[in-house]
Amino acid sequence: MTIYIDLLFILNFIYDGLILITVSTALKRKVPFKRIIFGSLIGGLSTFLIFIPINKYILFILKILAGLLMVLVTFKYKNIKYFANNVLYLYMCSVILAGFLYFLKIEFKNLSYLISLSIAPLILYLYIKEQNQLKKVVNYYKEIFITLKNNYVLELTGFIDSGNKLKDPITNKYIILINKNKIKGIYNIRSPIYVPIKTVNNTSLLECISIKNLIIDNKVYTEYILGLSDTFNGFEGVDCLLNYHLLEG
Repeated sequence: MTIYIDLLFILNFIYDGLILITVSTALKRKVPFKRIIFGSLIGGLSTFLIFIPINKYILFILKILAGLLMVLVTFKYKNIKYFANNVLYLYMCSVILAGFLYFLKIEFKNLSYLISLSIAPLILYLYIKEQNQLKKVVNYYKEIFITLKNNYVLELTGFIDSGNKLKDPITNKYIILINKNKIKGIYNIRSPIYVPIKTVNNTSLLECISIKNLIIDNKVYTEYILGLSDTFNGFEGVDCLLNYHLLEG
């Protein structure tokens, strides 16, 4: 089998460049393009390691060190967390890209290098898109602590619902929705607040109670009340629907 070293270097240089651009975009790293070029050169040059007659374990270690050097040259070193995230994303992107290209190579045996290079940016773009979408969804989940008027603290998992824009027109407080059974036996409702809400078919009254505060991400909020629903039963580990105002704020 004939191996063209120059072609192998160019292919790896381009793939490494695409991967570094993906890492930079996914982690929002603002780095000069020349650093990406230098990092890609290191990745391209590391390809020649496979022609050196050394033990496969030593070769593996050298490839890992080459990847770490790529990260250092491209993104520099700020702290261990910053460096570790860069390395993690570098190898995740590498595995995803290599896996997809290998799959395509198996499915389409005569897949040319030009087509592979054309498909690679699309694969990495879709990866970034899915990552960003996942981050948005994950950021909507919140661990919350609600202190009731009797000082009982509810520890719940909340989800910021874009459809929950409920607000009490009297107190001007925003409504968080939970199932009424969540406070059953731990809180006696004496002075409920009834807030008119629009449903699919008509208008009804939602029973609400005042709370002392709400804590999310170590921030204390007091401009919320608790809406008690008979129909909301939670989903996928979610105990309550947070108000969309939390995103706006």
